[in-house]
Amino acid sequence: MAVPPDVNDLIELFNHCFKESENTILVRGGDEPIYLPSDCKNPHNQVIFAHGYFSSALHEISHWCIAGKERRKQVDFGYWYEPDGRTVEQQQAFEVVEVKPQAIEWIFSVAAGVKFNISADNLGGEVSPTADLFRENVRTQAVKYLETGLPNNGQEFTQALINYYGTRDRMVASSFE
Repeated sequence: MAVPPDVNDLIELFNHCFKESENTILVRGGDEPIYLPSDCKNPHNQVIFAHGYFSSALHEISHWCIAGKERRKQVDFGYWYEPDGRTVEQQQAFEVVEVKPQAIEWIFSVAAGVKFNISADNLGGEVSPTADLFRENVRTQAVKYLETGLPNNGQEFTQALINYYGTRDRMVASSFE
């Protein structure tokens, strides 16, 4: 069994890329992930991921890449979030806004050499009848990003992951099946 990548390496890699240029650091957090813009107590913007999980870090970095300059000034980018236990309608709304971040997370996962798992993030709620379509939409968006480039520092971070983990040969559309 392969040794999972060390989240401390990921933190160091992200911070090397963006601490100076974007005043943003990646931080291991507790139960819930959150993005905090800099303030009088914290001089750096913080992308805080849950439980020290590598996949949580990649997911939160993906959200950071989607957020533009104005959203990066707001706690959690100003996004809404319905907690676990969503209805079918709430879950489908979640799926719509999660396509792009999960597509970027998938690319980051391949670049880091780790398995990507689509996240419905609704363990106590109703199963969406569009779950298969959601996965296909995420895959389609990932392939599109590979062809056209990723937004807001996503390309730079992908390249840093590829260089660090030596995964250039994996970055092809067939990796996203």
